[in-house]
Amino acid sequence: MSLHGAYDPDNIFAKILRGEIPSVKVWEDDQVLAFMDVFPQSEGHVLIIPKQSQARTLLEIEPDVLSRLTAALQRTAKAVEKALKPDGISVMQFNGEAGGQTVFHLHFHIIPRWADRPMKGHGHAPMAEAAALQPLAQRIAAAMD
Repeated sequence: MSLHGAYDPDNIFAKILRGEIPSVKVWEDDQVLAFMDVFPQSEGHVLIIPKQSQARTLLEIEPDVLSRLTAALQRTAKAVEKALKPDGISVMQFNGEAGGQTVFHLHFHIIPRWADRPMKGHGHAPMAEAAALQPLAQRIAAAMD
């Protein structure tokens, strides 16, 4: 898919938002959902998505929604750092298929990094079991300010 096009209301994140597909939630409010990536590139990989916007990419997002989303991104990244004590954190956001985007609902990745652990490739990590992700989600949620 290109940088431009119609929003697909049947994308996996839209289905998660409607409750049609389960997710391991870290936290949510009326604007934002933070949940564990089921294909984690690293332990504690969290996704942040807007709940009401149908923006596919950063180029399409409404400025006020982006402002709330980035505040939530920072708040969640701080909780990831507090809960998991990584050596670093990668924040990633992809736009368009050529840019690495695989789900066309705007989202940000928070990926904890450790110096002695290689990060798995985007879209190449094996699927994790919800039972393994739930304790991580709880630790991160407990660290939220």
